[in-house]
Amino acid sequence: MADKRFMYIYHGNGMSPPESEEAGREAMARWQGWMDGIRSHIVDEGAPAGKSHTVSQSGVTHDGGANPVYGYTLVTAPDIDAAIAMAKDCPMVADGGSVEVCEALEM
Repeated sequence: MADKRFMYIYHGNGMSPPESEEAGREAMARWQGWMDGIRSHIVDEGAPAGKSHTVSQSGVTHDGGANPVYGYTLVTAPDIDAAIAMAKDCPMVADGGSVEVCEALEM
């Protein structure tokens, strides 16, 4: 059976930008190290998200909501448990944010 595709949706939990260039480089190195560790499972490294806006029947909010999206990655794994296991080492989790994991269903 072929691996399934899963989305990692990153939520920052109010994280702020790095305090210095060195801190920014260290953060990027941690992210790169984590991605290198799951490289064979990455379908699309994704991208960081810009400021989010929420569109609903009641209108548009421009504040990113209660738990704004910080970015995404698309990976493959045999099942949801394996996808979750890979996400547990994500720097976003270590820094107090979260990774939402869900299967990307075929249409």
